Amino acid sequence: MDAPINIHRKIIHVDMDAFFASVEQLDNPELKGKPIAVGGGSARGVVAAASYEARVFGIRSAMSGKLAKQKCPHLIFVKPRFERYKEISHKIRAIFYDYTDLVEPLSLDEAYLDVTENKKGNPSASIIATEIRQRINHELGLTASAGISINKFIAKVASDINKPNGQKTIPPEEVKVFLEELPIAKFYGIGKVTASKMHNLGIFKGSDLKTKDLDFLTTHFKKSGAYYYNIVRGIHNSSVKAHRIRKSVGAERTFMKNLTSEIFMLEKLNKISEELEKRLTKSNASGKTITLKIKYSDFKQQTRSKTVPYFVKDRAIIFDTVKDLLFQEKMQNSVRLLGISVTNLNDQSQKQEKITSVQLKFDF
Repeated sequence: MDAPINIHRKIIHVDMDAFFASVEQLDNPELKGKPIAVGGGSARGVVAAASYEARVFGIRSAMSGKLAKQKCPHLIFVKPRFERYKEISHKIRAIFYDYTDLVEPLSLDEAYLDVTENKKGNPSASIIATEIRQRINHELGLTASAGISINKFIAKVASDINKPNGQKTIPPEEVKVFLEELPIAKFYGIGKVTASKMHNLGIFKGSDLKTKDLDFLTTHFKKSGAYYYNIVRGIHNSSVKAHRIRKSVGAERTFMKNLTSEIFMLEKLNKISEELEKRLTKSNASGKTITLKIKYSDFKQQTRSKTVPYFVKDRAIIFDTVKDLLFQEKMQNSVRLLGISVTNLNDQSQKQEKITSVQLKFDF
């Protein structure tokens, strides 16, 4: 017998459509209707975002600019303008706050909203989502998609269904069937590698996953097994956190030419440490765990971490720690990217206030 589904909340997940690329097309009308890629224009560049016109050719974020150009020879590369994206993101969030203070941003272009109780007194989360999307379009000239359901997980999955410029509501009574029919690769939190592993185990959609007991899932997927067991049953009790705690601050750099020795790497890491110190200072954060990220010319990636007994944000301390990490192992190949991040931040000990849910009758 299925566990009862928690229907205590009305959650909206708003996701901007091709946000960076759409902002560029908004500010430069000559780019509208054309395949564009934000970033990726240099010899070693990586695509940060692609317009829907570019996605038709298979262009995706994190793709090398070289490969993107091969797939779409007439692709237009645009230099990223992150300050402009932040400016518009703040305007989008201002619209969200007109409806609820329970807004949890995930990035510049997406956020969760808890509208169970909202400033408009509107009982319909679907109508609120429509209003928000209309306002974003009318006031800012951009489009957004939305998912509406009983928890963050289902809302997140639903927001992809009618993209771009659409929305999908999964009301409580439809959750069970929706999750059972959902292809396993569409489950948020299940990536390509895990989906492939599940396929090998005979799990192709939610109904297949639901037949596996908790022991089976923890045996094959360790700690994630409990997460998979619950989400396919519509159980995901994470509340919308109005003040998300930053988990890490980092900086990285991709090089025009591969680095072939630790001496060259130290020079670059020193500069990255300086940038990281600026970001930590701006965020008013410091941390105990310092991680060195190395991406080799064959795209293999390696991380090495060290935790110190005190909170740090000083460039010199970060750089000294990274030097130790660098010489832990010999280089495996020439290096195309280096990065440093600081985690275990000083604000993570702050306790999140728990929100007590009240059993409500839903009008989605």
